[in-house]
Amino acid sequence: MSDAVFRDNLALAQPVAPPAARKKRDSSAPTAALLLAPSLLFLALFTYAPILQALTQAFTIEKFGGKFAGYGFGNFQRLFFDAAFQKAFANTFLYGIGTVAPSLVIAVILAAALQESTRFNNLLRTIFFFPTLLPLVAAAALGSFVLMPGAGLLDYYLAQLGAAQTNWLGDPDIALYSIIGLTIWKNAGYYMLFALAGLQGIPSDIHEAAKLDGAGPITRFFRITLPLLMPTLAVIVVIALINVVTQVDHVIVLTGGGPSDSTNVLLNYIFQAAHEQHDIGRGAAATIVSVALLLALSFVSLKTLERGMHYES
Repeated sequence: MSDAVFRDNLALAQPVAPPAARKKRDSSAPTAALLLAPSLLFLALFTYAPILQALTQAFTIEKFGGKFAGYGFGNFQRLFFDAAFQKAFANTFLYGIGTVAPSLVIAVILAAALQESTRFNNLLRTIFFFPTLLPLVAAAALGSFVLMPGAGLLDYYLAQLGAAQTNWLGDPDIALYSIIGLTIWKNAGYYMLFALAGLQGIPSDIHEAAKLDGAGPITRFFRITLPLLMPTLAVIVVIALINVVTQVDHVIVLTGGGPSDSTNVLLNYIFQAAHEQHDIGRGAAATIVSVALLLALSFVSLKTLERGMHYES
C-alpha cells in the first residue's frame, strides 16, 4: 500500500463530528467568549500586567534621580550582593523548612487519629481547624499576647515551672522560631482537612486484606496509607510553599522583620525595598527571584505528585 493511499485511509478512519454538532459547537463559541471576557479582563489587568511590569522594572537600569539608563542585570547584581537580601533568603529557607515539615507531620497524625467520623472526633476536628478561621493578622495579635515577655501566657506558665523569663520576639536567636511556632499552630488544622480527604479516598478493602495477612497498624500506615496518601501530601506541600512565600502579615505585626533582620523574610524585604527605600528595581528583581523560586519548588512537588499517581494506578 502506498503512502498516499495509507494517508487517505487514515483520514477516512478519523471520527467526524456530525454537521449539526459542529454547527452547535461553533454557535456556542461567541457565548463562551462573552462569559469568559470579564474574568480574562481582570486577569490581564491585575495579574499578567503587574507581572509584565515587574519584569520590565527588574531589568531597567536607572541613574540617580530615576532617569532611564538602559536595560540589564544591574538590579539583580545589587540584589544578590545585598546582605539584607541574603539574610532574608536564609530566613525564608529556614522558615519554610521549620513550618512545612512539622505542619505536614502534625496534619497527617491528626487526620489519621481523627479519621473515624464520631461526635467526639468531629468536635476535635473543629477545635484543631479553628485557628484557620482566624485572619493571619488576628492570629498574630493573639500571638503577641501569648508571647509577651514577662506578662504573656507562655511566660506565666513557664514561670510556674521555675523557668526564667524569655523575650520570645525580641531575642534575635529565637524570634524566628517563635513565628514558626505560631505559623504551625495556624496552618496545621487547615492541612489536616486535605489529609482527611486523602484518607477517605483509600479503599478500606486494602487495609482489610493487610489485616488478614497479619500486618499491624504501624506496618499498614507506612506500607499502605502513607504511599497512597503521597498525591495528597504533594498538593499540601505546594500549598504550604505558596503560604511560605506569600504570607507576611504576622511578621509585620509581630516583629516588622526585626530584631536585626532576624525575622525578615523575602516578601517583607520586597516591601521594604520598594515602598520604604523606594528602590523599585531592586524590589522588582527580588520579586522575580521569589516567583522563580516558588515555581521551581512547585514543579518539583508536582512531579512528586505525578509519581504518586503512577504508584496509585
